[in-house]
Amino acid sequence: MEQVPSCYRHPAVETGVRCTRCERPICPDCMVEASVGFQCPECVRSGSGTGHSAGASRPRTIAGGTITGGDPQLVTKILIGVNLAVFLAVLADPGLVVRLGLVGLRFDGSAGDFVGVADGQWYRLLTSMFLHQAVWHVGFNMLGVWWLGGPLEAALGRARYLALYLLSGLAGSALTYLLAPVYGFSLGASGAVFGLLGATVVLVRRLKYDMRPVMALLVLNLVLTFFWANIAWQAHIGGLIAGAVLGYGMIGGPRERRAVTQWAAGGLVLVLTVLTVVVRTAALS
Repeated sequence: MEQVPSCYRHPAVETGVRCTRCERPICPDCMVEASVGFQCPECVRSGSGTGHSAGASRPRTIAGGTITGGDPQLVTKILIGVNLAVFLAVLADPGLVVRLGLVGLRFDGSAGDFVGVADGQWYRLLTSMFLHQAVWHVGFNMLGVWWLGGPLEAALGRARYLALYLLSGLAGSALTYLLAPVYGFSLGASGAVFGLLGATVVLVRRLKYDMRPVMALLVLNLVLTFFWANIAWQAHIGGLIAGAVLGYGMIGGPRERRAVTQWAAGGLVLVLTVLTVVVRTAALS
């Protein structure tokens, strides 16, 4: 049996894709979509190759994003840094959980009034995505961001990747607000992480890679979601669905209609998220 070649930049990763210019084997982290096939980062930077010039046709990611210099995992590292910084802030001031966590409605004795998303504190849908109380909680979530985020950031580009993370997390928060007990607190980046997982499934299928490892990871996480106590399964499911929709819109649709499908997918997720929050708020008013 012929051995599958390994990526020239990541020897531990096997790949069947080669750069259309220099023919070096490249993995998803290194693939840059061009007018024909994929190119490696070196060929993209140099603009070398027969029939090409550096300024003739700027290669883009598989999602159509422009290639930027510097750290290919910059946004991933920033997101992890923000989550860890907020975790340290919570350790210093546990009251942040009460002030920024996701809660539909509760009575605040100190203020003598009801507070929560239903009371107009919609910012909790976003701030709760960066809150963690336990080391294991923030640890598992940040490992998920690190493992899934790097390849996605390379494939989508920074802006699309950040939109995927935030919109998936907000969708998870909205579904939690809709279905969870109104007085219960919820927090964590799990909705965003499941969004990255949903988009990863789409990416692996798009690149025609072996689906078994990513599907096994998905099944394992779903089992933990429904059989581990005190988990907001609503955030996981909401984030997963949003991530899959956004992933398909960014990389799964026809290339000639890529911009349309990306805006449509993003708009659909955002509109449904806002509609869910509005409907739930109206029901609690």
